[in-house]
Formats: sequence, C-alpha cells, structure tokens
Amino acid sequence: MRETAHPWLRSVATILSLVLFLWCVEIANIASGNRLVYFSIYPRHVASLPGIFIWPFLHASINHLLVNTTPLVVLGYFVALRGVGVFIKTCIVITLIGGAGIWLFGRPAYHIGASGLVLGFFGFLVTVGIYERSLQALLIGLFTLLYYGGLILSIVPTNQFISWEAHLFGLIGGVVAGRLLPRLSS
Repeated sequence: MRETAHPWLRSVATILSLVLFLWCVEIANIASGNRLVYFSIYPRHVASLPGIFIWPFLHASINHLLVNTTPLVVLGYFVALRGVGVFIKTCIVITLIGGAGIWLFGRPAYHIGASGLVLGFFGFLVTVGIYERSLQALLIGLFTLLYYGGLILSIVPTNQFISWEAHLFGLIGGVVAGRLLPRLSS
C-alpha cells in the first residue's frame, strides 16, 4: 500500500494481512492433519528451537484461532496505526522475546497461538500510552487497559491447556517493544 494512503486504511490492510496469513496457516495445518503443530515450542528441547520464530502463527484448532482473532484485530489495528515498520518490528520483538521466554522457562508442554501476540500488543499499547507524551497514545493505552485489562489475568496459571507462559512472555515482549521501538523510529 502506498505511503500516501490514510493511516487507518494502511492499519486495516496491515492487520488483515496478518489475520489472513494466520488463517492460511491454519487451513494448511488442517490439510496436513495438524502436522504443523509439531513446529511449536516444547521448552528446553533443542529440536523445538525453530518454534521460537513461529509459535504465534500456529493454532491447535479453528476454535483456538477464532478466540484469538478479534482481540488480535482490534489491538493489532492500534499497533499498526504507528506504521507498518513499527508493527512488523513489534511482532518480531514479541515473537522472539516470547518464544525465548517460553523455551527457557515454560513448563513441559507444546506452546502455540496468537494469544501471545495479543498480550504483546496489549503490553505495547499500554506502555506507549504511559511513556509517550501524546494524547492519541494515552487514549489508545487507556482504551486498551479498560477494554482488554482482563487479559492480564491470563498470565496466571489457571488452566493446564492454556499457555500462560506465552501470555506472560508475550506481554513482556510487548512492554519491551513499547519502550524501545517508538524512540528508535522517531
């Protein structure tokens, strides 16, 4: 998309591209008999090191992806408003910090899902809202906190089938990205 396009239109195209990619990966996963899930992170197993780079793009089922899609679209849209470059860098930081944290400290289980990105976007938007001195960043951060603040509870281990580790380390990755990226891109 051209740089002259309206920021909101560029943001919609950016987040919808990510969501389309996630759905294509899920369709390929289903077509392969869920074999792509073998590329997830299994903590401290060398064979799962590549999972550090791809864990948020894999899902256990269509329902798993459905649950992640709406908050990913809403929060991802606000991250993408800062520009495609910031959006991509934010996704990379969240994926790598989240993946490394899961691999190093996670419990023995397979870890996948875009919910780590969702929590990362949450952390990014709240952090930028706190540290950047602009009304827009503050309002978006406040909206994120008020509307999606309950997400923070997902970093507490309450369900053995939900990777609270992905949520926690995704959140940490988002906070790091929110603290570093706006200063680097200005």
